[in-house]
Amino acid sequence: MSIRQLPDTLVNQIAAGEVVERPASVVKELVENALDAGATRVDIDLEEGGIRLIRIRDDGGGIDAAELPLAVSRHATSKIASIDDLESVATLGFRGEALPSIASVSRFSLTSRRAGDAHAASLRVDGGRVGQVAPSAHPAGTTVEVRDLFYNVPARRKFLRAERTELGHVEEWLRSLALARPDVELRVSHNGRPSRRYRGDAAQAPDERLVETLGEDFARSALRVDHRLAHGEGEHVAGLRLHGWIAQPTYSRASADQQYLYVNGRAVRDRSVAHAVRQAYADVLFHGRQPAYVLFLSIDPQRVDVNVHPAKHEVRFRDARLVHDFVRRTLHDALAATRAGNAPLVAAVSTQAEVARGFAAGARPQSPLALRIDEARAGYAALYGQVSQAAAVDDATATGPLMSADDGEVPPLGFALAQLHGVFILSESRDGLIVVDMHAAHERIGYERLKAAHDGEGLRRQPLLVPATLAVSEREAEVAEREAATLDALGFEVSRGGPQALLLRAVPALLAHGDTEALLRDVLADLRQHGEDTTTGAARVTAARDALLSTMACHGAVRANRRLTLPEMNGLLRDMEATERSGQCNHGRPTWARFSMAEIDRWFLRGR
Repeated sequence: MSIRQLPDTLVNQIAAGEVVERPASVVKELVENALDAGATRVDIDLEEGGIRLIRIRDDGGGIDAAELPLAVSRHATSKIASIDDLESVATLGFRGEALPSIASVSRFSLTSRRAGDAHAASLRVDGGRVGQVAPSAHPAGTTVEVRDLFYNVPARRKFLRAERTELGHVEEWLRSLALARPDVELRVSHNGRPSRRYRGDAAQAPDERLVETLGEDFARSALRVDHRLAHGEGEHVAGLRLHGWIAQPTYSRASADQQYLYVNGRAVRDRSVAHAVRQAYADVLFHGRQPAYVLFLSIDPQRVDVNVHPAKHEVRFRDARLVHDFVRRTLHDALAATRAGNAPLVAAVSTQAEVARGFAAGARPQSPLALRIDEARAGYAALYGQVSQAAAVDDATATGPLMSADDGEVPPLGFALAQLHGVFILSESRDGLIVVDMHAAHERIGYERLKAAHDGEGLRRQPLLVPATLAVSEREAEVAEREAATLDALGFEVSRGGPQALLLRAVPALLAHGDTEALLRDVLADLRQHGEDTTTGAARVTAARDALLSTMACHGAVRANRRLTLPEMNGLLRDMEATERSGQCNHGRPTWARFSMAEIDRWFLRGR
């Protein structure tokens, strides 16, 4: 077949495949255009999930009547004028393809009026065929109607899902937008009935929009994050800031349905940032659970490419490793700064089984300190010598005089009253009852102490009696030779034994009894992927170390049915209040729960 020029209609339909996947894609493109036009209120009217009708009406700046045909022409935009503009895009919409692409696969109309115009103007496009501009009645702003989506492309229309499914995709995108733009009012109707309204108010507290979009449970468990890159950490990335909310670990999800990331106000997906979040939560999240967060990353527009994906779902950072580490450190520090006792849990339980279910469902906690962890401490000392006193609080502070919640200042977790079935500690706080899973809490305390001791003593190596020979690829051998100093800092003594062989002479002492050869291969893979960057390889070793320390702490923690004295119980409570991440054990289970007096009164119908 000879080469030929495609007709404009077909070109537009092909382009539509990049930006128009389903009704939600259309809503996204049109609402973003409205926001770029300065709209403070956007009305979204849908029929049949958006398949039959999508009408977007805004109160933005409007379009000049003479420019309406240009608005539905390919490669026409008011937002990009030069390559410099493309390299530092600050608007939501910019490709100049959305309107003609949408118009090519629907019955399309565009009506607009600027504030100073005598009347509005309207333009219709039917399957890509552009009509004539005609006068119309319309207030200041713009209305775009998209009817019968994909009516002329049946192959695409049959891939659309049921009405409820398509509506769900629209609502999820609008929820994401509402989180980013609390200053804009969004009104949604479906099949002629109002279905959703997000109140627009620039003075609205951000927490109120959290409740509107994600519910009270998320808002109550959310930790506010706001951190800028400190001077000296990366001057070439000036203005790097991360702010928003992360849910405490005990508020977790079975899926990633409450993970929202915005880069310079644009909702995106980014594997590097998602990986950084997972690393920050690695030590505190229950197996198989997903963290929940709403995070806004601000960065110089010239340091991020937003023109990577046709629908603008993805971005590319010029300093991806720095951004990754900045996000990971910020969230890690925010989670580490929490301490048990600082946040309430409201749950109505009375039997031991119900208490246990309360812990499984999750408290709303917060976390380093000390109690008796002799077994775990002994295991660590066997490898690393005596644990320094700076690494842990003296056990003498864990035992004090028995006090009650009526005696002056009351600590967050109150004072111990008794044990329940040898499993839970019951404590009287100023406003009610605290229930603590003593094994889970003690496990976290021991784990954090072991990590602190290990970090303080440094990483020790254990020489192998007989060097191990590893068969590797030539590229892996070259990486090991080039990164010998890095491997040495991680506890490995490695030398090249041939073109495709390595000699392993020493390994990290704490991991000597594990599969160190497999660990070395993983570290080499990380170093090969990330070049001279050593943080990922170090993270691999740290993760393996932490897994072993966690096991040691678990075996050293107090067991169920072990009777504790009241001073020992109070010592555990005080340790929890000072220990990082003590709201959950090493496996991500919550360690404590609070029940207020008002709630307990309701159990017994007091005051009724």
